Amino acid sequence: MSLSWITLKTTSARWEAELMYQILVAHDIPARILDLGMVSYFGAGSPAALQVHSQDQWTALLLLSPLEEQQDAQEP
Repeated sequence: MSLSWITLKTTSARWEAELMYQILVAHDIPARILDLGMVSYFGAGSPAALQVHSQDQWTALLLLSPLEEQQDAQEP
């Protein structure tokens, strides 16, 4: 059975994709980074895409999503 890769996130800075990659790998989710362009000048980075297997899409999205704040903490 062949597993297909899907793009989970694209970013204009490769370091951001690498950080997300490390989070996924730490949770045993196979991931890969694809470079989408040439490295820009002044160390700004290059565009990249983070990919995971289609079966891991929702787990990866949950791991990379921001934490929701409790509504009780926001109310006076």
